[in-house]
Amino acid sequence: MYKFLLTAVATVTCMTAAYCILCIIAAAQYISRRARPVSISHSMPPISILKPLKGTDPEMYESLRSHCTQDYPEYEILFGISDPQDPAAGIVNRLQQEFPNRSIQLLHCEKDLGPNSKVSSLAQLAVVAKYDMLLVNDSDIRVPSSYLSIVATELQQPGVGLVTCPYRGVPARTFGSRLESLGISTDFMPGVLIAMQIERGLRFGLGSTLALRKGDLEAIGGFEALADYLADDYQIGRRVAERNLRTELSRIIVDTYLPKYDFAGFIIHQLRWMRTIRASRPAGYAGLPLTFTLLWAMLSVILARGAQWAWGLFAVAVLLRFSAAIVTGGLVLRDRSFLRLFWLLPLRDLLAPFVWMAGLVGRKIVWRGKVFELEHGKLIRRG
Repeated sequence: MYKFLLTAVATVTCMTAAYCILCIIAAAQYISRRARPVSISHSMPPISILKPLKGTDPEMYESLRSHCTQDYPEYEILFGISDPQDPAAGIVNRLQQEFPNRSIQLLHCEKDLGPNSKVSSLAQLAVVAKYDMLLVNDSDIRVPSSYLSIVATELQQPGVGLVTCPYRGVPARTFGSRLESLGISTDFMPGVLIAMQIERGLRFGLGSTLALRKGDLEAIGGFEALADYLADDYQIGRRVAERNLRTELSRIIVDTYLPKYDFAGFIIHQLRWMRTIRASRPAGYAGLPLTFTLLWAMLSVILARGAQWAWGLFAVAVLLRFSAAIVTGGLVLRDRSFLRLFWLLPLRDLLAPFVWMAGLVGRKIVWRGKVFELEHGKLIRRG
């Protein structure tokens, strides 16, 4: 039994090392594709940017402002709030005053179409949108001035039905926020690149950007069909793929400004994330243990009682893990905070298996201050 267990753990350690190699290969392919020149047309289609708001996020004004300074000929920004007293309304008013020549509207989305209030607002904003090309992203996303030009160009490629963007986390000065940022660069985004390789294309979207045409949105049932789901970005990508349209992972990278998570807040957010993945992509969730390189490498050394071969395997596995993290965080995402936070990677990697195990049980999540249960990816209100 002991030999069987040792062999099994050592085998899994080798598999996690192979996963790191695949991460490096997938990252290199993305970097190569991004390096190809892009030809931006002089006649770009007008765009409606839809931004549902609820409360305020870190650096929210500057993040929203970055959408008002786009080097793009024609677009509108539609902000939606469900509560007229929402403090986000004041931020939008400031933007309207600073950019009087920009088409900026603040709309009261009073209809409750389902437990996902964000999607409920999106459905009401889409009705008002003037243009055929729609772009949705979260309120904490900050973008460069070339953002719309590149995303619109990518959406016009043959066979593309959705464009989504890689993103890096800009941490607040708290321990939990720094762990969250590190996880995005070294765990989440490598997983996205690997999924794109394994599934021969993306079959989900990212909340950092969802750009698509009205006709394709209507063909998948509109936002109304997603109002019961938590992972609306995943659902949009999956349904677009079912129509044999391609989801393009954009060459442009955006920033998300993270809340001031304390350690408990970080764990709660990670647990919600894990339960969301389990509900939306159960096969992907089942494969996550193959990403726990450091844990399996340590177990190999312990079970082998410090044998020389086990230490060699440990060294190779950890070297590959760190290399994959550096390639993704440093070269793919160009994460400016990555090197400063790199020393936290072992702690982040050792916490991940415990959060994964906690995510195996229970369906309760806390989202936007409300308690829900997840059932087949859908939100069920509780309390």
